[in-house]
Amino acid sequence: MNAIIAIHPYMTQGVWVFDDAAVGLREEPFISGADVIIEHMVADIPNAKDGFTLIFSGSAFPGYQLELEWVRADMSGNWYRSQALGMEGWLCPALLKYFESLPARLYAQFRARLPDKTKEPTR
Repeated sequence: MNAIIAIHPYMTQGVWVFDDAAVGLREEPFISGADVIIEHMVADIPNAKDGFTLIFSGSAFPGYQLELEWVRADMSGNWYRSQALGMEGWLCPALLKYFESLPARLYAQFRARLPDKTKEPTR
């Protein structure tokens, strides 16, 4: 498993979701406070609702903007808390598609999504 993971959340029908074919996820939603944390973190990213890049890891890395600490398990998912934001968010069991065991802390960076240079430009 990678030490640093990148996904590209976007908003659809008023819900933050992401796709990751490599682990079999499509329109996996962020709910129960995780969505509110995202809203706060992407407030200054232009057009974030069309997609942004979320980089995360179970270890601190250069440029991380948010630290989340595990709080408790609940309904097969887990609650994480940001002390800096004073917010909690629930993460579903899909988190374990990226980690062999549940991380005690998560570190995240939120940034504008760059165009995919491997795709042909549309005309």
